[in-house]
Amino acid sequence: MPVNPQDRPIDQLREQTVDQLIMNYGHGRLSREAFERRLDEALDAKTADTLVELTRDLDLKADTDYTAQKKAELGIRVDPSAAVEGDEVETMINIFGGTTRTGAWDVPQEIKMINVFGGCELDFSNARFTAKTTRIMMFCMFGGASFYLREGMRTKSKAICIFGGVDNRANTSADPDAPTLIIEGICLFGGAEMKVKKTPKQRWQEFASTLRSMFDAEPPRA
Repeated sequence: MPVNPQDRPIDQLREQTVDQLIMNYGHGRLSREAFERRLDEALDAKTADTLVELTRDLDLKADTDYTAQKKAELGIRVDPSAAVEGDEVETMINIFGGTTRTGAWDVPQEIKMINVFGGCELDFSNARFTAKTTRIMMFCMFGGASFYLREGMRTKSKAICIFGGVDNRANTSADPDAPTLIIEGICLFGGAEMKVKKTPKQRWQEFASTLRSMFDAEPPRA
């Protein structure tokens, strides 16, 4: 017997509501304005009744194809089989210069980094992790590093900071299976920052737009 929506954990119900909004927007059952309005209301909802009301008039629900596509688009990719023997460790040296890594790239198990009057910017938002735990060993002196993360990653900072610091703005995931980024080393007159590049709302909006482009839109309704 199905559990009454009002008796389910609200975060679980919120995710289901967002999935149903995306599904109906993707198939042209909602206008963009209605979708974004209801998405905002779903994210701000404090009660199950509010969430239930947002999808009461929507007939489409998330199916297995939707779930698979959502996992491919929004899930954090961890694939140990992608690791290449001998490439488990990558070294980055930035002296009066810098390194930028973004887009789709394979993250090694360990990154050794030296930033002296220079810096490094690593964007993990579309990366594939070759290990569940990625360790960054860094030395920053009059330099620094920026790490852009995916929502849902776990982060730990073990760096020693002297006239410097590590600014961790990422929300650590409660999921024990989420990939973990560990920062270690020394920041001397330098520092590092960790922050989420895109909010869940932004990623959901992008995913909804991708889904919408796959179907011929029917006449929208509010």
